[in-house]
Parts: sequence; structure tokens; C-alpha cells
Amino acid sequence: MSVVDDIKSRLDIVEYISRTVPLKRAGRSYKACCPFHSERTPSFVVDPNRQTWRCFGACSTGGDVFSFAMRQNGWTFAEALQELGKLTGVEVRPRSPEQQAQDEVIDRLRGLVKAAAEFYHEQLLDPRDSEAKRTLDYVRQKRGLNDETIQRFMIGYAPPGWSTALETFTTLGYDEEDLVTTGLAIRNDAGRVYDRFRNRLMIPIRDGRGRTVGFGARALAAEDNPKYLNSPQTTLFDKSHLLFGLDLAGPAIREQETVVIVEGYLDAIQAHQAGYTNVVAQMGTALTETQLKLVAPRWATKIILALDSDAAGQSATRRSLEVARETLQADYGGRLSVDIRILTVPDAKDPDDLIREHPEQWETLIAQAEPVADYVIGMETAELSPQASLQERATLARRVLPLLIASESNLYRKDNLQKLALKLHISERDLLAWADEQQAIDALKSRRREETRQEMPPEPAPFAPDDMDWVPTDDPYAAPRPAQTFPSVGRSPENALERDCLRLLLYQPDLIFDINRKFRELAKNDRALLAGPLNDLNLDDFSRTEYRALAGVFNEALEQDELEILAYMRGQLDGDLWRELEEIIAGDLELLRPRLRHGLSIDLETVVQAAQRTHGVPDPIMQATEKALRLRSQRLLRERQELQYLQMDAAEFENEVEENYDSYIMLSTMAQRLIDAALREQNRVKRS
Repeated sequence: MSVVDDIKSRLDIVEYISRTVPLKRAGRSYKACCPFHSERTPSFVVDPNRQTWRCFGACSTGGDVFSFAMRQNGWTFAEALQELGKLTGVEVRPRSPEQQAQDEVIDRLRGLVKAAAEFYHEQLLDPRDSEAKRTLDYVRQKRGLNDETIQRFMIGYAPPGWSTALETFTTLGYDEEDLVTTGLAIRNDAGRVYDRFRNRLMIPIRDGRGRTVGFGARALAAEDNPKYLNSPQTTLFDKSHLLFGLDLAGPAIREQETVVIVEGYLDAIQAHQAGYTNVVAQMGTALTETQLKLVAPRWATKIILALDSDAAGQSATRRSLEVARETLQADYGGRLSVDIRILTVPDAKDPDDLIREHPEQWETLIAQAEPVADYVIGMETAELSPQASLQERATLARRVLPLLIASESNLYRKDNLQKLALKLHISERDLLAWADEQQAIDALKSRRREETRQEMPPEPAPFAPDDMDWVPTDDPYAAPRPAQTFPSVGRSPENALERDCLRLLLYQPDLIFDINRKFRELAKNDRALLAGPLNDLNLDDFSRTEYRALAGVFNEALEQDELEILAYMRGQLDGDLWRELEEIIAGDLELLRPRLRHGLSIDLETVVQAAQRTHGVPDPIMQATEKALRLRSQRLLRERQELQYLQMDAAEFENEVEENYDSYIMLSTMAQRLIDAALREQNRVKRS
């Protein structure tokens, strides 16, 4: 029995929920007003037989005792595991002393940086300090920020003294080394420690989860250099892994599936103040692969780059486009998986100036953002002489072709080449030949990268199940091997789909965003469907306890940006669940291998490779969405059966609860029809 199952076997869900929610008996179930939203008629039902809970009202969700504890207390799965383990007397395998010590250090440093943000903010609002008052006037009048924005972004002020922060935080119990480690202080060659930030406007930089990790500081005096000073690279702060404002912009990006990326912090702040809350700022002179993956294709299907229009801004835009091409190309066909547009701010203004002066123009500029091809052709040919030689024009063409052919369809690709041919007076046939050559080169590079990744030998694991001669790697950073299509071994058929779906997500975590996008497409902006039977894939789609737990931690891993997915999960899972995960990512071929004799495993692998050459490798997005649709179909069937069971006991329930039952069954049936139609269409595409 796993730790999760052991805890659930000792903890009755009715008894646990009754500690905080006044449950009332209703037939074989219990009811109450939902603790997660305001209501007058009870729609919250607990089933003691299935040990589950469900809200049939606004929440339209449910789960087991773990999901209730997590939602009620804001816990992660790991925290729920620890707390419920303590409650039931089940020992949850602790992290190693080294891991615990490292966690304590990180927590201490996080506390220091958070306290620093609050300190600088308080300094800005100190009415007794004349310099702080002048800075606040500068923020309000020259930068045009209102008090609500100043509070939301926790904008602050660093006094001019050399040891103001140092003295403040050492008094609070932090030592000099803590301040140096977080970048709040500097130690010079002589060993003297002093404040890094002095007489500067302080802008806290938060990660995607809203935790302060560093600062951007703007000089307030003309003689102070540099004009902008960021925190240095630290244990907490890595600018290549951050997008400024993402913690506040995330909901709008997810809702609109569009992200606007600007160059400066104040550009983003000004946009948010004007109500354009899907705007973030890049950190550094150009976007990085990690920054792009924070938003696309995770949340956004469209990226609008709104960088400065001067020479430096154009150069940064070009570098960002190159990064985007490398990062966001799908594995199938080499096409860009998102729509990238370029917003050019007129009159050489930056977004901050334009939004402050004419906020209504921003929405128009967003709508008029140029496709990448138009922008690149215009930028690259702007200074091309009419008398340019064929060699010069050919060199330019080969330089821009990689961006022009990374289009969403052959139609756009052909249109891009026609535009370039007209600009350069080069035949479209020649450009097409060069484009095919470039695509072949890109495909070869991609294959080589994949082969290199797959050829990395796995590290031996420190433990092995008794019935297996081979075990998967214990290295959370090691890339899993591609899954092979074989019947699951040692698992019941009803769990095979859940297992396969988890395996696909662990191999390619970004597939979760394609899956969720598919659900949103089926819902067609129907809020009831989006909030209920066609909501994002989550742990409720899994029926087996271990898989639910793994799905929950996987979703937590997606929400953090410090570790790779498997590395994060390795730190959160106890030994039993980690072994379960390792069995999943091992692949069924590897589970079969110990049971094959006399070299049959080699023969089997040869057969698999030959089959893949003959029939091709399935489109990963189509494969993932198909499995997710089937998984959701199973979940909807379970829920309808559960509802029918509960309705038998609903005689004492109010009419409104009965209406909620009927409404949910109607929505579930509607979602089922949409899913069935989507699966039929996918089958038709596969056969054609």
C-alpha cells in the first residue's frame, strides 16, 4: 500500500470535512453549503461510500480528501501529504538532511528579499523623508503612475546611504553573507560590504508565482551610472528564466491566449495601469528560450513583440525572433506552433510614453501588429541599395529565409516567398529551392539533437523492484525515452489509458497546453462548459489514487519555473510515488524486456523500429489530445454514474440542488457529444 492509500484508509472524509464544514445527513450522503463559494442553498455533497466530495454549484468540482485539504488550505500536494500524514500517524518519508538544509537556506533568502521589497516600498511612502517625497512625486507626475499601481507593483525607493539596507536587515537577524548572496549588498576586494542599491527607484521583480526574487533599479540622479541596475545572478534570481509582470499578467494571457512582450519594466507597468493586463517585459536585451516557454505554447497561441523601434530595439527584435524560431517550432513539419507578430510604436516612442499620452491607441496598434514575414522583409531590405548585386541580394535572402519559412501553413510560406521575391528581384523558383534546402538542414539538425538526447545513457537507480532486472534512471534531469506502443504489463485495462496519458505528458510537458486548448475549442467560449465538463485536464481525470497524486504534482511543477518538471516532482514525491512515476516513464518496452529471453528483446526492438519506419511516428499532439479526450470521456461517465447514485438519495435535498444535478448532467451529456464528435474526426484524419 502506498503512503497516499495508507493515509486515505485511516482518514474518513466525512469526519475530516466535518471539522470545518457543518455537514448534514441526506440519505446515504451528506450535504452543506459549499465552503469555497457563497451560496444559500446547499450544493456541496460528500459521499462516504466513495470517500469523495463534489460541489454542484459555482465551483463545479470535487475530489478526494487530498484535493479538499489542498483547496481549503492552499496547500501543494506535498504539503497536504505531510499534514495529513501527521494527522493520521502515517510516516511520510522525509527529505534528506541535505535537501532540508538547502530548503531552509532558500526559505531564509526568500524571506529576506520579500522583506527588502516591503522595506523599499515603505521608504518611498515615508512622509518624513524629503528625498523619498521627491521620488514619489517623480513616480506620480513624470512617470504617471497612480497610487493603486504603485501599491500593486510594490514600487519602492532605496535611500542614498551606503549601509541603510545592510544595517536594517542585520538588525533583523540576517547576516552580511545573506545580503551578498541575494544581491542586496556587495563585498569589495578589501572585504567591505555595502548596499548595492542607493538613491534608486526600486521595482521588485517577481517570479510567475508572485514571489519576489530580485530588483530592477532606476537611477534618480543623472550622474549615477548605470541608469538601470538589476539584481545580479543569485540563487533566487536568474533573469533568463523570468518575465517581469507574469504573476499579474498570467490570468489575462490565459484568457486571451495572447501575450504582449515589451522591453522595459515601466512599459509593462504603464500597460497594466491602462487596463492592458496581458503585457509582460523581457529581462535583458533579447528573449531567451526559457522566457518564451513560460508563456508559449503554454498559455498563448499569439505572441506580440512590442520592443523599442530604435536600432537597438530592432536588433533585439531580430534576436528574439531567431530564439522564437528555434524554440517554438513544433516537432511535426517544422512549423511555428504560435502566431508571432511585431508591434512598431510610431514616432520612435516606447510603449510607456505612448500609453501614458494616448492609451486608446494601444489597442489599435495591437490589432495592426505585423506578421513576422512582413516585418523581417521590411527591416532587412530597408537599407538595401537599388543597385545591390545579385550576390548581396542572395546573401540577404538566405539570411531571412529561416524566419520566413517557419510559417503555419504552406499557403503562408508561399506568400512569404512571393513577397521576398518581389523585393529582391530574385525568382520565386530559386527562393523555393533555397527554402527547401534550409528546411532539410533544419530537419537534420533537429534529428541530430533528438538522437543525441536519446543516446544519453541512463544513470543506474539506487533501488530495483524484486521482479525486474532493469530499472529506470533515478536522475530527474535525464530525458525519458520515447514510449513504445505495447500492452501495459501488470496493470488493469481501465488504468492503461490514464497511465499512457501521464507518460505522454511526462515525455513532453508542453502537450498539456495543446490538450487544454482542445477542450477550450470544443467549449466554444461556453462558460458553463469551460468551468465544468470541459475544464482543463486535472487530477480529477484520473481515478487511480497514485495517478491522481502524480497528476496533481505535475500541475504544480508546471506552475513553478525554477526546476525542470521531473526535477521538481522528484523533490515533492515520496519514495513509493517516485517509483510509480519511474515505472511510467520507463515505457512498456522496458517493462517487457526482463521477461524476454535469449535475445528476444533485441528482436522485439527491431520489429518496433521497422513498424515505425513503415507506419510513421504518430503526431504527438494528435496522440495526446486523443488520449485526453478518451480520458475525459471516462471521467464524465464516472461522474454521471455518481450523480445518478446521489439522486437516489436526494429526496431530502432542496429543489435547487435537484436543478443543479439536472444542469450538470445536461452539460456533461453535451460535452460527451462534443468529445465523441472530435474523436470521430480524429479517426477520420488518421484514416485519410
